[in-house]
Amino acid sequence: MQELSLSSKLKYIFSIPVIISALGYFVDIYDLLLFGIVRIPSLKALGLNPDADGTFILNCQMVGLLIGGVFWGIFGDKKGRLSVLFGSILVYSLANIACGFLPYFPKEHLVYQYAGLRFIAGIGLAGELGAGITLVSESLPKNLRAIGTSVVAGFGLMGAVVAQLTVELAGGWNISYIIGGIMGIMLLILRISVSESGIYKNIEHKNVSKGNFLSFFTNKDRLIRYLKCIAVGLPTWYCIGILAVLANQFAPEFGIKDISPGKAIMWAYVGISVGDLMSGFISHALKSRKMAIFYMLLFTLVGVAIMLFGNTDTETKYYMFCVWLGLGTGYWAMFVTLAAEQFGTNIRNTATTTVPNMVRGLVPVMILAFDSLKGNFSVVISAAIVGVVVFGLAFYSSWTISETHNKDLEFTE
Repeated sequence: MQELSLSSKLKYIFSIPVIISALGYFVDIYDLLLFGIVRIPSLKALGLNPDADGTFILNCQMVGLLIGGVFWGIFGDKKGRLSVLFGSILVYSLANIACGFLPYFPKEHLVYQYAGLRFIAGIGLAGELGAGITLVSESLPKNLRAIGTSVVAGFGLMGAVVAQLTVELAGGWNISYIIGGIMGIMLLILRISVSESGIYKNIEHKNVSKGNFLSFFTNKDRLIRYLKCIAVGLPTWYCIGILAVLANQFAPEFGIKDISPGKAIMWAYVGISVGDLMSGFISHALKSRKMAIFYMLLFTLVGVAIMLFGNTDTETKYYMFCVWLGLGTGYWAMFVTLAAEQFGTNIRNTATTTVPNMVRGLVPVMILAFDSLKGNFSVVISAAIVGVVVFGLAFYSSWTISETHNKDLEFTE
């Protein structure tokens, strides 16, 4: 195959599918993490418990992501990648606008109303990343896929930083929800210019089973591939879901007066954005998806160990470690790309959408384990025990999963 010129490479990397997918992921991350950022101020303002009610609402959002991942994954393989990009953003944008009006809702059962809206938002948010990465992976030449998907994730993940800044500048947590919803509606208009994936068009009218979620469980080899893809991504949401979102729980044990979960999330995503941009180039240089992920996992594990058992005695140090962990878990784009490349076109969107949402959906399990362990151990030891399990599964899976660098994606299962 003839080597592409620099101008041709740039044309692909900054093509319409990449730009629109990056903007979509930006809004997705903004809305996905907004509850984690406004959890304490919003629940206090509504007269709810930031810890007990906050955990319940977060878990509802994550369960919504899990269910939405399956729904949008199947939908994208049956009806096309673009159908997901339009439908999912409409659902989560409307849900977020509704969250902005929670102060005017009836006070009775308010926690369930908040949880219900985050559940609906979670269903909508589940479709964005998988469909975007699938569309970009199928639209770019195979030697540019890693860089293209890294651009999507690297820019998109800055949505977390903007979410934190919006909360600080908007003058109210509910205004931040409304702003997120409006950004989503604006993005919906921009998406009119995006074309469907050519690879998907080639099988659109063929007599082949599309979006069969159960097919991941009817073939041993396919099931192992699927479970390994999920395991590879677990440390990313361990770091965010426990070490960042629940950052305030670590403050007393570290002798720190206060740690803001919103700022911890923001600084983690500053690191993740840079890490995601780096991961594509690292994979490109190593000519390996799995080794890029393996080395970044190792870097993250060292950061977690020092954070939990080093001298993290100031708020600033905690945020610095959040940046470190963000840099390491910046393999998120590479992990989703790896999932897209593992499976055929007829179930690729189902895999790429469900895998990251299975990871997100396992956050309640990690938090439940963390909370259960706190009955017998300190906060730090509890977090460490959960981390050992999560990182152990991720290291094994990244080492043993099949390599997909430069793999041709025009195949079906």
